[in-house]
Amino acid sequence: MSDRRKFTAAFKADEVELVITSGRPVAQVAPEIGVNEDTLGNWVRTWREEHPEAGAADPGPVEWAKHQALQAENAELKREIKFLGKVSAFFAAKQR
Repeated sequence: MSDRRKFTAAFKADEVELVITSGRPVAQVAPEIGVNEDTLGNWVRTWREEHPEAGAADPGPVEWAKHQALQAENAELKREIKFLGKVSAFFAAKQR
């Protein structure tokens, strides 16, 4: 009987996505998920060969995280400005 483990396609896809989106090296991710580094590297290489357009125009995970953080900060600042406008209008009306 063989000691080779079989991985489902869904498992492979999830782990490849983890490597691609996190920007971390295969050598760092493989021990965390309990897969041989070479095996995970083969999965990532195969995925990149099948999806060559994915890396060209897409922003990297770090840029995407920065973008999301800036979007959240922008939304918070807009809420603060709106609130401060209402407060200043309230106090201006009260001064009359």
